[in-house]
Amino acid sequence: MERRENGPTMTMQRRRHPPIKGPTNPMVTPLLTDLYQFTMAYAYWKAGKHNERAVFDLFFRKSPFGGDYTVFAGLDECIRFIANYRLTEDEISFVRDALPNKCEEGFLDYLCKVDCSDVEVYAVPEGSIVFPRVPLLRVEGPTAVVQLLETTLVNLVNYASLVATNAARHRMVAGKSKSLLEFGLRRAQGPDGGIGASKYCYIGGFDATSNVLAGQLFGIPLRGTHSHAFVSSFMSLDEIKDKSLRSLDGSTVCENFLSLVQTWLNKIQLSSSFSVTHGETNQSELAAFTSYALAFPSNFLALVDTYDVLRSGVPNFCAVALALLELGYKAVGIRLDSGDLAYLSSEARKFFHAIEKEFKVPGFGKTSITASNDLNEETLDHLNKQGHEVDSFGIGTYLVTCYAQAALGCVFKLVEINNQPRMKLSEDVSKVSIPCKKRCFRLYGKEGYPLVDIMIGENEPPPKVSERILCRHPFIESKRAYVVPQRVEELLQCYWSGSSDKERVELPPLKDIRARCMEQVEQMRPDHMRRLNPTPYKVSVSGKLYDFIHFLWLNEAPVGELQ
Repeated sequence: MERRENGPTMTMQRRRHPPIKGPTNPMVTPLLTDLYQFTMAYAYWKAGKHNERAVFDLFFRKSPFGGDYTVFAGLDECIRFIANYRLTEDEISFVRDALPNKCEEGFLDYLCKVDCSDVEVYAVPEGSIVFPRVPLLRVEGPTAVVQLLETTLVNLVNYASLVATNAARHRMVAGKSKSLLEFGLRRAQGPDGGIGASKYCYIGGFDATSNVLAGQLFGIPLRGTHSHAFVSSFMSLDEIKDKSLRSLDGSTVCENFLSLVQTWLNKIQLSSSFSVTHGETNQSELAAFTSYALAFPSNFLALVDTYDVLRSGVPNFCAVALALLELGYKAVGIRLDSGDLAYLSSEARKFFHAIEKEFKVPGFGKTSITASNDLNEETLDHLNKQGHEVDSFGIGTYLVTCYAQAALGCVFKLVEINNQPRMKLSEDVSKVSIPCKKRCFRLYGKEGYPLVDIMIGENEPPPKVSERILCRHPFIESKRAYVVPQRVEELLQCYWSGSSDKERVELPPLKDIRARCMEQVEQMRPDHMRRLNPTPYKVSVSGKLYDFIHFLWLNEAPVGELQ
């Protein structure tokens, strides 16, 4: 059975909305779930409850990395999954064999017809800054169908939001002016982790990736140069066979580019302006740089720490860069992958300025310096405090593996069934769910910053600009405040309306999601976003919802008896 988009199958719906493509990862199928979703679906079906209308909230309880905010990501893939949800005959056959007891054929017939045409999904726009307890997704539909979606949706949001948040935190520490490059593919948790990391790091504020497949799939800009292996593969200058290079404007051909490079290196070594260049540079490194420049004269960026950064790598780079400049090309810069990055970048910058002054080369002092070498959020912070001259950071392992925190901890809780609010209780108050179908709003103050997110019952009147509203902590009676919002933003929007005629929001392109993330970060009050000891952002409920939560809590909690 071929998968197809379900939901808006009517001609009118198809005219309004173009078909939604399937998930990027072909492994995202209805079987990418936990077994208990199918056992519950069967039990619902046996009990005749499978078509009861249920509402589930997907949310998290605590922001990651010791911070106070999270970047919501993964919505696009969730909607792709829902829009194309349909079990194939082979999948149904496997489910039949996997269930603990032999199930009735009627259930298998039911699974053949299961799709998401009766499901509705409301979500916060992807790329938004979000906070604990506020639903990221509200999924409404037949109980068994929505239950079957749970594990996959949580999986698609958990890592996506975690790594996007990690990327946003790195961006905040690095600052707006620095270029951030995601170099994590080789260290990611498998191909799926590598592809996902590239996509969601881009959303979180990174500028480019080294991951070629991510570039093809998502249109993310690609960056990359060469490794130490390329440099050390050269043994001598004699290995350069074709030494010719045509000028950028095509008017002339330099028959011996290597000789031009050697002339410039000799000028650098003879000048008294460069104290670290007395003595020979590594000639095999010079051969590698020259060969790479011959291959990519317009994109020459050299890894300069294979042998000695200041005595060999930087002078060799400058010789090649100056030779390229004679032919109209501008070298991109250098990459540092080891050593004291603050010191080496500062010394390299001094060298570039000296080249500019000595040889009267305007702009050479601003030659780009890229740093890599197991960088993380803390390292960037230390570099800022020490002072450095790095323009771009290539970050891999700690970024894509989310080394500082393994998971976000999203949950998927039933909050209403057949219009009856439901609530999950716990001795741990942080695990008590907030019942009923809710609307969520962000209230802004006079300075333009968000003040509080508030959840209200579906049928309550929404907050209005300049009208005072009581905001209450869901569980702590003494925590409450009146807010007079200057702007009100409703957070949950319809992204999947099934076969109903409700309007739905079209999924935006990746670059728009990234732009929203950047805009949202700028919009937040700085003390909520700081790296250490952030001010907690307030998440509240209306007075009416607060009263209902505690009424339902008392109704549902069993009363003990002391003997």
